[in-house]
Amino acid sequence: MIKLNTYINFKNNQCLEAMEFYQNILGGNLNVMSVKGSPMEDAFPDGIDILHADLTGDDFTIQGTDIANPDVEATNGIVSITLNCPNLEDMRNKFARLSEGGKTVHPIMTFFAGSMGNVVDKYGVRWGIFTEEKNRK
Repeated sequence: MIKLNTYINFKNNQCLEAMEFYQNILGGNLNVMSVKGSPMEDAFPDGIDILHADLTGDDFTIQGTDIANPDVEATNGIVSITLNCPNLEDMRNKFARLSEGGKTVHPIMTFFAGSMGNVVDKYGVRWGIFTEEKNRK
């Protein structure tokens, strides 16, 4: 079976802060490798903190780094991480927490198969948040 993971190249050395933010919201175990002291230390300029971070939960893996490559920018559409919540209460909680310091793109609304909403978090990552339970408000 193929497992698809999300890998985020953070700008401005925000990897550790962002991954701890996601861990606080989603749970999971966070493992972090710093550039300093790693076998790759001499390959990167000063000022890059996190070589690799891995946040793993029962049903997800989010990976990240502070190594942003400005020469390689996504140019083919918008990429979102989707989060499928078990119920509307959990969805509202995750939506509120992920949007703290960020912005709401689409507020929670009834969708063809339940409820959905979209936010861009304070690190510039876009999230699609869903549940099969319909929003009654």
